[in-house]
Amino acid sequence: VRAMVFNRLCDADSKLGVLRWLQTVAMPGIDAAALTHQQLLRSMDALIDHQDAVDDCVASLLRPLIETELSVVFYDLTTIRAAGESSQDGDVRKFGMSKEGIIARQFLLGVVQTAEGLPIFHEVFEGNASEGKTLEPTLAKVLARYPQIGRLIVVADRGLLSLDNVEQLSRIVLPSGKKLKFILAVPGRRYADFAELLQPLHDKAREQAHEQEHETVQELAWAGHRLVVAHDPCKGQEQTNKRRQRIVELEQRAAHLAGKLDAQEADQTSRGRKMSDSGAKARFYREVCEAHLASIIRVDLESALFTYEIHEPALQRAQMMDGKLLMVTNVPGEDLSAQEVLERYKSLADIERGFRVLKSDIEMAPVYHRLPQRIRAHASICFMALILHRVMRMRLKLAQHPDSPQTALLLLRRVQRQTVRINDAQPVTGVSSINQQQRSLMAALGLKKLSQEGGQMSLV
Repeated sequence: VRAMVFNRLCDADSKLGVLRWLQTVAMPGIDAAALTHQQLLRSMDALIDHQDAVDDCVASLLRPLIETELSVVFYDLTTIRAAGESSQDGDVRKFGMSKEGIIARQFLLGVVQTAEGLPIFHEVFEGNASEGKTLEPTLAKVLARYPQIGRLIVVADRGLLSLDNVEQLSRIVLPSGKKLKFILAVPGRRYADFAELLQPLHDKAREQAHEQEHETVQELAWAGHRLVVAHDPCKGQEQTNKRRQRIVELEQRAAHLAGKLDAQEADQTSRGRKMSDSGAKARFYREVCEAHLASIIRVDLESALFTYEIHEPALQRAQMMDGKLLMVTNVPGEDLSAQEVLERYKSLADIERGFRVLKSDIEMAPVYHRLPQRIRAHASICFMALILHRVMRMRLKLAQHPDSPQTALLLLRRVQRQTVRINDAQPVTGVSSINQQQRSLMAALGLKKLSQEGGQMSLV
């Protein structure tokens, strides 16, 4: 398992690739020549058989790094593409909507990390699972694994909010007896529910439009919670202009289709197949849906003729929400101000960077394992590699070192362990010369220096 974790961190490859990689590196305690592909697969099976013990061990190492008085954690999900299928029970590969916007066979990976960017928990869900239903069980496991947390504020993204979730989260009580605190972003599809509440703010902002150039943060009361509203005028104007441009283009497209239908009625021939009103409606409606404007440009699919209308109330409501970010929280104002709530939510972007590391440097996806338990083991191995990657980042940042973990791994990869034999003399083993940049990296990462014993040099 250690070999597979370090391979994911340093030079991600398949299980057969791990064996090839081990022939090029020196890893104490591992006989690369004796290790087989079957041993790697069996170790993955053993990892899942003892998953709880492994997770408890990892948690015990991470607990000293977690703040106990006020812990802010971030939770998010990503989709991981998985090939093949299995008839075994518990197969997590299901067809669902991927983050790329296409239907694919996949599974969901949920990750919880601290405000300092340290991943502390992961969970694998079925590929078609509802995002909102994963939040509460995940938090329950996090609290069970880290019982020393006296107070918890969870920050989650838009796909995890519903009225039911807010009510359920409000009822969660921590082992310390305190209630769970949360910061949840309101999904765009729910913005219409807040239109009436936000109308006075919008009218006031429109009157002061010439005075506002920077982002503003305001706060309202909603359903017994705080509704924090952040508004970026520049971004809002940009979104409004982009929507207007799309509407103009679609109106031009509709005029073209209507003109073609009128020409056919006048027996004027044109290139291409003959078009019907129902065909024009279907084609135009598909283009409207692809532009995400179906609530504004309403195509009358029941009419015998090709007709549509611009729904002005929906257009005005969309323009009112441009540039706005809505967040619901039950954190008291004396603990976090509205501006601090916004800053905490924006920090959620760091977990997205962690997902990018998982998918790029660690190369978690796509997954080609056939057995469901090995998919879970693969996720666990990649998660441990992500922990090491983030620990490297934390140590480099603490030492104020300019290099990233990726650069550090690339530079340290040039350090080589060599064995020299002259005739029949005793072989001499040592490490290649370490330059100043590599020494600086080793010091920042907390690695021990070179030691020399019996004429041999080794990196310990």
